[in-house]
Amino acid sequence: MIYGTGIDLVDNRRIEKIIEKWGDKFLDRIFTPGEIAYCRKHAQASIHFGARFAAKESFLKAMGIGLGQGVRLRDIEVANAESGKPELILSGEAHRRVLDEGIADIHLSLTHTEKYASAFVLLEKK
Repeated sequence: MIYGTGIDLVDNRRIEKIIEKWGDKFLDRIFTPGEIAYCRKHAQASIHFGARFAAKESFLKAMGIGLGQGVRLRDIEVANAESGKPELILSGEAHRRVLDEGIADIHLSLTHTEKYASAFVLLEKK
């Protein structure tokens, strides 16, 4: 049974400008060390940061909550399975809420172009 869905669209130029202005202070507040390492190994890192930011926002929307409602963005990590498929790894309050709500499966899809990144999250209950 579907618990919730979320979608988000990010302007990659906006992410790039924020990174230029705030640097590691911004990155360390929003992204995990694994996400930062993954994005930085690409020539256009902002595209990959944008997709991960969109995934975090999409997860919050699918849960029916917003920023500032107890879940830190660093508690929502985008990783890649061996196959390359993106997946969410949750910790802290994000993980607790998923368990409390009986969510069994989390599906994530990412896409990006030079200008935009988008993510879609679907949550399924047990």
